[in-house]
Amino acid sequence: QVQLAESGGGLVQPGGSLRLSCVASGRTIGTYAMGWFRQAPGNARQFVAAITGSGYSTLYGDSLQGRFTISRDNAKNTVYLQMNSLKPEDTAVYYCAADPLFRIRPVTPVSEYKYWGQGTQVTVSS
Repeated sequence: QVQLAESGGGLVQPGGSLRLSCVASGRTIGTYAMGWFRQAPGNARQFVAAITGSGYSTLYGDSLQGRFTISRDNAKNTVYLQMNSLKPEDTAVYYCAADPLFRIRPVTPVSEYKYWGQGTQVTVSS
């Protein structure tokens, strides 16, 4: 069993930056693909970014590459999401998720991720 805990959310002005962290416990996640998703009120959960266990392959949601960067530190059992040039439409609860299958490339469907954190709120507003 893997437990995931997100942190780093908060209120930021448009154009600002935030760095989200996701710390895993219960077992090492070095072989797990890890993903970030977000959900705004009234909307479905949306894929944001994912990274394979090795860190060699990453994938981003539409129009997010270039502003968002996913990375991981397997020695710390932690995954990060660096978010730059934030926009009001980025406002959502951001969730970290773990995909326990070996992947050459990460995948996007919510259903492929078995373990989920509780989420951290990101609000972009002036």
